[in-house]
Amino acid sequence: MVKTRPSAPPAQPSATEARARSVIERLRAHGFTAYLAGGCVRDRLRGEEPTDFDVATDARAEVVQELFPRTVPVGVQFGVVIVVIDGQPIEVATFRTDAEYLDGRHPAAVRFTTAQEDARRRDFTINGMFLDPETGAVIDYVGGQADLAAGVIRAIGDPIARFHEDRLRMLRAVRFAARFGYIIEPLTMTAIRALAAEVVGIAWERIGDEVVRILTEGAAQRGFELLDETGLLAQILPEVANLKGVEQSPDFHPEGDVFRHTLLLLQQLRQPSETLALGALLHDIAKPVCAARKGDRITFYGHSERGAEMALEICKRLRRSAAVWERVGYLVRYHLRFVHAPEMRVSTLRRFLAEEGIDELLELARIDTLAAGRDLRAYEFCRAKQAAFGSEPIKPPPLVRGGDLIALGYQPGPIFAQILHAVEDRQLEGDLGSKEQALEWVKREFPTPDQGEGKGKA
Repeated sequence: MVKTRPSAPPAQPSATEARARSVIERLRAHGFTAYLAGGCVRDRLRGEEPTDFDVATDARAEVVQELFPRTVPVGVQFGVVIVVIDGQPIEVATFRTDAEYLDGRHPAAVRFTTAQEDARRRDFTINGMFLDPETGAVIDYVGGQADLAAGVIRAIGDPIARFHEDRLRMLRAVRFAARFGYIIEPLTMTAIRALAAEVVGIAWERIGDEVVRILTEGAAQRGFELLDETGLLAQILPEVANLKGVEQSPDFHPEGDVFRHTLLLLQQLRQPSETLALGALLHDIAKPVCAARKGDRITFYGHSERGAEMALEICKRLRRSAAVWERVGYLVRYHLRFVHAPEMRVSTLRRFLAEEGIDELLELARIDTLAAGRDLRAYEFCRAKQAAFGSEPIKPPPLVRGGDLIALGYQPGPIFAQILHAVEDRQLEGDLGSKEQALEWVKREFPTPDQGEGKGKA
């Protein structure tokens, strides 16, 4: 065991850390050993402020339940209990070692044991350390501190065994390596490549969660390069792997094939939402199936529309929410629409810039344009118009409603939609500024039958 004293913890611990410490103090007051464990120790040693604090102890789950008034038995059979302090959850787990894993996620049985054995059943050395919050000492049985210093992701013990226990650990290795800028230790990398095909045997929701975290934790490009290098990409997102080698016309895409272009988009993501990140990943997903040649040019006609359909299928496979499906589909379908903004009528442009999701769409347009080395004039035009329209609603409240048309003598029916759309057009163009003007215009352009035949034009 390597036991060291790191730099002093903050004088004023966060509220979350204070709650975890109070759990440890109570357990120790009753004669039990208890430490901070896992990711919070890793983050503290990296000089980062942890957001989650887990506690590991030799107290059994039933004892933990007796000692704290509010608990949630999320995994008592595995020694895991959630202790609720001030309305916030703290995970408390009994030191354990695991029997054989039968489903790639859960052990068939556990045996409660010592801190040292508990450390050896964890995934990676950098996640296998404990911290004594009272003394500041790090308890390291697995070489985690050395690997943190060296920037290495290394499975604890036999990597094949660790990944058979929980195949999601292969994706976690990629995520940690990308997020921290570390390398994956050679034997660990070899094991991932050997077992990559088995990753699809776990729940797709867990896979989807890891994919989204890789995309949104700040190193998406490196994450997807590692997914490709390990063979995991072809298993979980074969459509993205198929982007490799799909040539593009160099006059439009001097950066290279579609996969390279997509990686350049991912490189530019800065704390993106889940939907923007997935939109960036999938915006050209249909290019392989839409590729064709027209003379010397390579074309991808219809790839936005087909891509929206494929993006929907992929988001469903990754078990994302319906709201995510819809937004990602919108981003993929319309990611090139901004190019036509300078030629749009004012009414059309106002409607476009008023669409829900427009800010994400324009950000996707920006990074897509930069990834291809093109100029940003169309994007900047849209942003300038947003600013110009900023002093008034881009899509103001309607001047005329259905009740107003009934009062004028119109009968409800298809004509209502035609009239209301036409009025909105004139309003957005700036031709109509008041309800009175709008009603007079309607009576003139769409006379009722007792007024004779009208022009009926929009």
